[in-house]
Amino acid sequence: MTNEYVQVSTATETREQAVALAGPAVQKRLAAGAQIVGPVTSVFWHLGEYGTGEEWQLLLKTTGERYAELEAYLLEHHPWDNPELCAVPIVAGAERCLTWISDSVSGER
Repeated sequence: MTNEYVQVSTATETREQAVALAGPAVQKRLAAGAQIVGPVTSVFWHLGEYGTGEEWQLLLKTTGERYAELEAYLLEHHPWDNPELCAVPIVAGAERCLTWISDSVSGER
């Protein structure tokens, strides 16, 4: 991934699942931090069927350099077989915030 900073999102069925994904991701320095938002209502297509449901959204901040490792971790530990997993570039941010992201994910691994 070429973007210097990214926000990664996924969702889980429960708050506990979101916390269980977020904690190790931050502890392993794959992400600088995570916010868990919910419950949120999702409207979607899944396996050819239209549906709605309640989910907990997980937002993580990392660098483009660490994205592949974060993606691999999330896919391996996510409770769903095929979770939504998206990264969007952070195109601007307060310098101290961006430095915090860099410093947090580049610390001792």
